[in-house]
Amino acid sequence: MSEEFEIRNKVAESGLVNFDLSTLIPKGIRKGIDLKDFLFQEMILKEKDFREKVDAINTVEYQDAYIYIYNSVDTIVPLWAYFVLTAKLTDVAKKIVFGNREDLEVIIMHNAIQTYDFEDMRGKRVLVKGCTDKEIPENAYIELVEQLKPMVKSLMFGEACSNVPIVKN
Repeated sequence: MSEEFEIRNKVAESGLVNFDLSTLIPKGIRKGIDLKDFLFQEMILKEKDFREKVDAINTVEYQDAYIYIYNSVDTIVPLWAYFVLTAKLTDVAKKIVFGNREDLEVIIMHNAIQTYDFEDMRGKRVLVKGCTDKEIPENAYIELVEQLKPMVKSLMFGEACSNVPIVKN
């Protein structure tokens, strides 16, 4: 083939680093525990009953899971109850948080971004992929910019054919 008609990938030649934030989403099962299931008539926390129900938890179900603890009923739960439940699961779970599923995802993405080594992007032109089939908390994008802005030559969002410039150093 002559050079005149050679097909070239200009994106690959540009030195642009494509980064897909969804690759940082930690793999693992997500499980919710509703505190109402540990309350007497879903209304009152009786310490003896609560402790018996916590003791009866089959921890195998929560092995290597990301757990979020929430309370779907309008009942005041003493803080020590969260301690007891967390103590039961902390040796088997990857992470335990209080809140809903979205809160859990924000926290585990925060941890993933904070521990990821972005050093190979230093001084480079970085394009953060805009489309993904996985749900990523918006906060993860904010934290990603915080990490990358001081170190990259330029930061863009979107796709190579249509991106939005964010930072140019």
